[in-house]
Amino acid sequence: MRRFLGGNLRLQLTVFFGLMFFVAGTAVLAGAVVLVHHSMEYSLEQAIPSDVLTCSQDGRGELPRRRMAFTIDGASRQVILASMDHNLAVKGGLTVLAVGVVSATLGWLVAGRLLRPLGRITATAERIAGRTLHRRIDLDEPPGEVKRLADSFDSMLDRLDQAFASQDRFIANAAHELKTPLAVGRTLVEVAMGRRDAPPALVRLGENLLEVNHRHERLIDALLTLARAESATGDRMPVDLADVARTVLRNTGHLAQAQGLRVGAELCAAPVAGDPVLLEQLVRNLVENAVKYNRPDGWVGVRTGTSAAGSRITVSNTGSVIAAHEIPVLFEPFRRLVDRVGSARGSGLGLSIVRAVARSHDGDADARPRPEGGLDVVATLPARYPAGT
Repeated sequence: MRRFLGGNLRLQLTVFFGLMFFVAGTAVLAGAVVLVHHSMEYSLEQAIPSDVLTCSQDGRGELPRRRMAFTIDGASRQVILASMDHNLAVKGGLTVLAVGVVSATLGWLVAGRLLRPLGRITATAERIAGRTLHRRIDLDEPPGEVKRLADSFDSMLDRLDQAFASQDRFIANAAHELKTPLAVGRTLVEVAMGRRDAPPALVRLGENLLEVNHRHERLIDALLTLARAESATGDRMPVDLADVARTVLRNTGHLAQAQGLRVGAELCAAPVAGDPVLLEQLVRNLVENAVKYNRPDGWVGVRTGTSAAGSRITVSNTGSVIAAHEIPVLFEPFRRLVDRVGSARGSGLGLSIVRAVARSHDGDADARPRPEGGLDVVATLPARYPAGT
């Protein structure tokens, strides 16, 4: 029965108790019909043909009065019993049906009242899935199983909130501790290179050190972004991926021009709800990866729009041929394809960040290899349409 009713617990309880009432009512009605049938049959069998004398009393004494008892043969008795059984079954059945409908309606209302605390727990869990750990159930109910469940859920949320807050503090402290020495080292190298008596060899060494320093800074930024994406719990804001893509293309256009790449864009509205900074990082990583892992005479295409799956952004590029079984490796942290163009320049975190940001916004990211080389990378997020549309 659960397979036909689905997962609606309120409907299941209503149907279950309604069926129990109808079964019990039918059993009681059947028992009543049998008892009444036997009782009437016994009463009809006691009817015998005779004259019965009774006495009445007036002012002059007792006077005899005659009362006639009737004779009922077997055929007539069966007709009477059948008519009585039919009448009792029909009227009793209608009564059971009417009372059953009323009972099922009351059962629906009572089940809704009893399940209301579970509805609050479910609503809170859905808000938690939307990254709002500061909310609590705070169920105001008498002690019982549901109250204990709600309190346990609140305790779990307290621990999770503390864990995420601790992780955010760790990320902030790690960013400071990791980036400060790099900033100091960069300053020292630049001061040494800027001296008038600095030999050419020192200048070349300083340039190499600055490049290494810059690479380490990018790696730390990528790691911090990945950690933030995987633990994102902030409030979400309306964001259009098309607007984000326009901004990213405007800011990264010089990278494509430096490599002689053609850039095409087809930007249709793609509304979502999320962290604007993380979503910009998602789009930026997609575009920069498409530019970085390309060939000199290639192209990059960016498309945004909506579909039945939600709002999406697709970034396509030319490049080396990649087998389908190699696609999962591209989304793993610090995993790079050694034969991929430009792989030595990457940190191995670009697409990992893209997928982490997408999943933190209840979406996902995937890639498809192009037969002639390159990739189609698609990030899909739940669409968020403005109110009233």
